[in-house]
Amino acid sequence: MNLGRSFFSLYFLIVACFGALSWLLDEFWSMNVQQDVESYTGYKTVLIALSDRLVSFPVADWQGRVESANKRYDLPIQIVSDDSIEKLLPDLQYVKDERVTVYYDDNYITLFHPIANQNKVLILGPVQSPTRPRDAALIRVISVLLLGVVIFFWVWPISKDLDKLAKSAKDFGYGDFKIKVDRADSVLVQPMMNTFNMMASRINNLIEAHKELTNAVSHELRTPLARSKFALQVLRGAKDDETREKYIDKITTDVEELESLVNELLVYAAFESEQPNINFTNSDVKQLVDFQVASFASNDFDINFICEQDCVMAEYDAHFINRAFSNLLTNAVKYGQGKLQVSLLSDGQQCSLIVEDNGPGIDDDFKEIIFDAFSRYDKSRGKDTGGFGLGLAIVSKVMLWHNGSATVENSDLGGAKFILSWPVDHITG
Repeated sequence: MNLGRSFFSLYFLIVACFGALSWLLDEFWSMNVQQDVESYTGYKTVLIALSDRLVSFPVADWQGRVESANKRYDLPIQIVSDDSIEKLLPDLQYVKDERVTVYYDDNYITLFHPIANQNKVLILGPVQSPTRPRDAALIRVISVLLLGVVIFFWVWPISKDLDKLAKSAKDFGYGDFKIKVDRADSVLVQPMMNTFNMMASRINNLIEAHKELTNAVSHELRTPLARSKFALQVLRGAKDDETREKYIDKITTDVEELESLVNELLVYAAFESEQPNINFTNSDVKQLVDFQVASFASNDFDINFICEQDCVMAEYDAHFINRAFSNLLTNAVKYGQGKLQVSLLSDGQQCSLIVEDNGPGIDDDFKEIIFDAFSRYDKSRGKDTGGFGLGLAIVSKVMLWHNGSATVENSDLGGAKFILSWPVDHITG
């Protein structure tokens, strides 16, 4: 298996941290235990008991009694005078008690016990320290090694996932905007991969939209410019005023079309760049719809408004919902054949605003892209009817800001059925 640098870095960092922690705990334990005279109770008891025993015998017999105790307990015990004690004091750390002083290092200890009212000192040691058993140290080493094995199998999938994420990020940086990171082996890294995939998808969509927008704008600008160029050439050779006026009117129409395109592009660019401040208010949607339906009323077509509720309360931005609804009504009037139907529904959770017409309808293939910018694929809704395919893209943006959706279906009237739906209660976050 391929062990990358990230794996070794993470693995050794964790092992080093555990090793350092183990060493610090061991030192703390040793310091506290070794500095506690009670930790040497066994040795201390032997010395005190022997001292108490010796005082019941003549001083001349003490050496023999100590030698006897030496053999009996199998311990290095000796008795010396105060005059020679300084030569025998080890150059070690020590802990002093009322009756016993303990000198110690990492492996051995020596205990000194002065005999009361006598110029004599009992010495036990050096003997192996009871607080530093080798078996305990071996167990600690084995535990750290086992912990290292566990950490290895824990860190290994994390390291692989991080390497995959790093490679994908590198490929993304070199221009592969469609890159996706496979599912992670570790649940700890999966959220990062999901975030990366979401970011990559979003950036890829923005880049694709930018390309489509650039191509569409180029096409939209090229057509009126070509017509104007042709009209200017004809105008130069025109012999009569009627011809000149005719082509001047054509150039004027093309300029107005370019101006309209630029204005719509500016509006769409403002919508696309960032979300504006949305002023959500809880108010009656029915009043807004009534006003718009009344403003679009005409003798040339019939608008039927259906709402079975007296009022439909919802949280929304009146300006943007009004704009989206107005775009749908404008399209319905433009492409319909004299009959429109507007419906307003609410189930307490979702509010739905529906606009239907009896026009030629929309092909199923075109329904998938109808809310994209500059989408004018359907023949019945071509350039001759006006517009640049930005109105429905703006409608889709407005519904996105309201955490809702804009969809299109076939209408029972025979034409298109556009549905705007958003939550009654605004969802923050």
